Amino acid sequence: MVDGECIPTFQPLRDQLARNLESGADVGAAVAVVHDGELVADLWGGEARPGVPWRADTVVQVWSVTKAMIGLTALVLADRGILDLDAPVAKYWPEFGAAGKEGVLVRQVLGHTSGVPGWTPQVAVEDALDLVAAEALLAAEAPWYEPGSASAYQIVAHGHLVDGIVRGATGHGVAELLQSEVLGPLGAEFLLGVPEEQLGRCADLLSPPESAVDYSQLPADSFLLRTIANPLLTPKRCNQPDWRQGQVGGAGGHGTARGIARAQAVVSHGGELDGVRLLSPETIDRIFEVQASGPDQLLMLPVTFGIGYGLPTPSAPAVGDGRVCWWTGYGGAIVVNDLDRRATIAYAPNQLAEHMLSSPRTDGYVRTALACLEDL
Repeated sequence: MVDGECIPTFQPLRDQLARNLESGADVGAAVAVVHDGELVADLWGGEARPGVPWRADTVVQVWSVTKAMIGLTALVLADRGILDLDAPVAKYWPEFGAAGKEGVLVRQVLGHTSGVPGWTPQVAVEDALDLVAAEALLAAEAPWYEPGSASAYQIVAHGHLVDGIVRGATGHGVAELLQSEVLGPLGAEFLLGVPEEQLGRCADLLSPPESAVDYSQLPADSFLLRTIANPLLTPKRCNQPDWRQGQVGGAGGHGTARGIARAQAVVSHGGELDGVRLLSPETIDRIFEVQASGPDQLLMLPVTFGIGYGLPTPSAPAVGDGRVCWWTGYGGAIVVNDLDRRATIAYAPNQLAEHMLSSPRTDGYVRTALACLEDL
């Protein structure tokens, strides 16, 4: 039921995937671990679609894990001096300086403290796919709260915000630079925009159980209510070809667990992997500069954000403490970079769970992988 390979120490991780596939907790999924430069676990199983097995090259939308991929791209540009993390966004994207946002810094966007967690006008999925037009709407937004004072998770808009900065600084979109400056040099695969000829590789997303959150109890001006359906990204809609081919960096990336772990391992390995250095130690240190720590105004959970990543937080106990940076996606996908262990863990499912930052299924994979790493 489970394909792929792992070293003997990671047999418990294989067993866990097998149990979850047998129980139905997972319908199709992949999990991978890179440790000290070696792919020590590369496992997958189940179904990508009814009657279609999950294969080695099956990719699945990993929702906000995509944010970690574009965050890494921005950090690579910062390392090269193309972006200044402490500069105003308006230095690179002058239009963004409107409506009181002239002082918002690049690092505040990367740390979800920009004050612009979403769009005020109603935005359809088709509108979000038009990056330049959707970014222009964000540039015109007035801050929803004082920028830099707290985090408000940029649930979908994050990708547009980062893309606007990167496009202004380089003339290229973040999806293009993710491929040319990060994935290509590392020999890793991740698709922010699935080519038409590769759409058959995509696993279909399956809806989670009905949420226990009672949205009717939220105040009408709740940031979550203002963003969760603006645009409304249902699994059914995200399974459509136009969305899969889009380049929405806040949620739309597709990957294998292997490819995610390979790309992100450059962080857990101190900025260099297999002789390819993308980040200096100084830039790695900047990831851990806390931008906000406390109740997130959109997620309504305590979160600690560094630059480009989440940091250890009580809301996600499985990721552990120490020099760890990570992020997760709606429904359960996750990537965890543990710099103390020189290890990266990635999990990518198609059956969505009720999961924002933490859930038993995802936590189980992370804890098992960390326990296996302790046994090496």
